[in-house]
Amino acid sequence: MRILFLTIAICMSTLLLAQPPIVIPLWQDGAPNSNGLTGTEGDMTVYPARKPNSITIIMCPGGGYARLAIDHEGHDMAPWMNSLGITYVVLKYRMPNGHREVPLSDAEQAIRLVRQHAAQWNVNPQKVGIMGASAGGHLAASLATLSESRDTRPDFQILFYPVISMESGSTHGGSRENLLGKEPSRDVVHNYSLQNRVTAQTPPAFIMLSADDDAVPPANSIDYFIALQRNKVPVSMHIYPTGGHGWGFRDTFIYKRQWTDELEKFLRLL
Repeated sequence: MRILFLTIAICMSTLLLAQPPIVIPLWQDGAPNSNGLTGTEGDMTVYPARKPNSITIIMCPGGGYARLAIDHEGHDMAPWMNSLGITYVVLKYRMPNGHREVPLSDAEQAIRLVRQHAAQWNVNPQKVGIMGASAGGHLAASLATLSESRDTRPDFQILFYPVISMESGSTHGGSRENLLGKEPSRDVVHNYSLQNRVTAQTPPAFIMLSADDDAVPPANSIDYFIALQRNKVPVSMHIYPTGGHGWGFRDTFIYKRQWTDELEKFLRLL
C-alpha cells in the first residue's frame, strides 16, 4: 500500500510540474526548401517546465529518415524532462525524400525559434541542446558538427544509438539511402559521415547505446567518441551490454534507470 501511495504521489508531482504543450510551425511563411512532398510541414511541440532550470532540449526522433518514432523517442520523455526543470521540445522534422538539406534546415530553424522565445519560456539561450535517436541522432550530430552559424549551433548534444557514418558497411543502409540517395558521391558520403566533421568547436556530447545493436553498428558511436576526444571535446559515453536498438524511453530496456541517472548527472554539470 505504501508503494502504491508513493507511486501516485510521484505521478501527481510530475503532472503538477507539467504545463500544456505548445505546437509551433517551423516555417510560418513557408520553408526555404522543399522535399517534394505535400502535407508534411515540420513543427515542434514545446513542453515548458513549470519551474524551468534554464535548460532546453530539442529531441529529434529516429525512423531511418523515412518516418518518426515520435512517441517512445519523443513525446513520452516530456513528463520526465519537465520534472527535471527542462523545457523539452519534440521536433517533427521533414523527411529528405532525396533532398538531404531539408532535415538539417528544420533542426536549425528549431534551435533559432527556441532562442527567439528564450525570454518568454524563461530559458537560457546559451543552454539549448540537441538530442536524437538513431537517424535522429545523425540529425542531432549533423546540427552539432555541420552548422556554421553560432545562432544554430547547439550548446550540447545527446545521442541515443546514433547513426554517425554514411560509409557502406558501417552505416544504417536505410538511413543512408533515404538521406543521400542510392548512389551518393564519395565527397557526399565523407561529408555526411560525421566523425569526419568534428572540430574543437563541436559541443560537448553524451552518447548511449547497446553493445548488441545489430541495426546501427556500435562503431558509429565509438568512432564519433574517438573524434570528439581527438579534438578535446568533452564526451561521456555509456555502452550497455544488451538492449539492441530503438529502446528510447521504454521501460522494457533494463538499463533505463542507469541511462536516466547518468544523463541527469551530465545535465547538472552544464
